[in-house]
Amino acid sequence: MPSSSSVTEARRALGRRLRRLREDKGLTTRELARRCGWHESKCSRIEHGKAPASPDTIEAWARVCDAEDQIDELVEAARGIKGMYVEWRDMEAAGLRQAQDSVRLLWERTRTFKAYAQNLIPGPLQTTAYTRAVLEGIRDRRGLRDDVEAALAVRVGRQAVLDDPERRFDIVLEEAALYRRVGPPELMAEQLWRLLELAARPNVQLGVIPRDADRHLMLPVEDFWIFDGRQAGVELVSAYLTVTQPHEVKLYNSDFDRLDELAVHGGPVIQLMASVLTSYS
Repeated sequence: MPSSSSVTEARRALGRRLRRLREDKGLTTRELARRCGWHESKCSRIEHGKAPASPDTIEAWARVCDAEDQIDELVEAARGIKGMYVEWRDMEAAGLRQAQDSVRLLWERTRTFKAYAQNLIPGPLQTTAYTRAVLEGIRDRRGLRDDVEAALAVRVGRQAVLDDPERRFDIVLEEAALYRRVGPPELMAEQLWRLLELAARPNVQLGVIPRDADRHLMLPVEDFWIFDGRQAGVELVSAYLTVTQPHEVKLYNSDFDRLDELAVHGGPVIQLMASVLTSYS
């Protein structure tokens, strides 16, 4: 399963806490496993962060170690780790609206946003028609229940963050994303005009990397968001990855800066957009 050291390190930290409970009780892994009815290797793998600990496992572990008062906190920690890597099929099991709702609190508390995209226009910058086309494509491709309109309402409502002058948005797009059609030419033209309108706002900086830019130092990468410089969200083919380890987040911040250096801003963006608009006329 694709992952990151954020998930691994979080598992190790939880494993260390569980190991301390065992040691404080004076139990060996063999004795703990015997009392819980497990194989000894299960305890070892959990303590070393090589396997996840389910809520039932944590509860049994804590009870054997007479640490019932820590069950809720430990279970919550385990659920947080599970949430770092969420497969789309789980996130969207109840429909697309559930997936949109899952990031609501993160967006509400974030003040500084950075986004890089080579595939699609980032969600908050999308027109309603563009978003509907994207959501319908996801629904059809993954065979999901049809709650596109409900998900659309949530996604469009999230765009209100753009109207807050206290929030900052730094967006870098590959020029190819402007040409990647999700609908008829008129839909794409409307989307480009939307980008031009947003680029004129004082709290939005829009950069576009020209298709002929020299990429020997920085190739295109997966689409990602950075929230307040402390957390990154990455859309993989099979899952959504949340990155929180400082050294990993630092890499995303560093790559964003490199990508931003390749981008044009201001007047050149308008000229580039005008050229793309011509292709849709």
